[in-house]
Amino acid sequence: MNDQNAGLIKSFYAAFARADLDSMERCYHPEVTFGDPVFLELEGRSRVMGMWRMLLSGEGGVAVSVRDVTARRYDGAAHWTARYVFGRTGRPVINEIDALFRFEDGLIVRHHDEFDFRRWSRMALGKPTGLPFGWTSVFRDTIRGRAMRSLEDFMRAG
Repeated sequence: MNDQNAGLIKSFYAAFARADLDSMERCYHPEVTFGDPVFLELEGRSRVMGMWRMLLSGEGGVAVSVRDVTARRYDGAAHWTARYVFGRTGRPVINEIDALFRFEDGLIVRHHDEFDFRRWSRMALGKPTGLPFGWTSVFRDTIRGRAMRSLEDFMRAG
């Protein structure tokens, strides 16, 4: 176990839980990349932090908890839970997420989150919509496109 990198992961999620964007940003390398099932690939600290700013700006924010943090010299992992209300539908979401990290220069240079898109869509959109459509690639592409447009709009307005 690399205590310094494990501490970096814990610091990131502690800052996230406090909605402390400045402290979150200090955990990231300037050349950080982020990916998840919705935001497939974001490059650079400004875009990655723009996504976190947008997500934390929603009504009610996001409740964050982390567990199972592990880290070695160059990589690490954690499991985290996000609890929030999905803005488009007002439905509560509890998303269980596995995160993988790469480290460079004592900072997070790669952050990849993985979660069950089908499960998320049922919670966020409800069973009539999320159940049948959460399985299709067209639906996933639609959600991804909306998310990227929302991020671009949010960053332009910021």
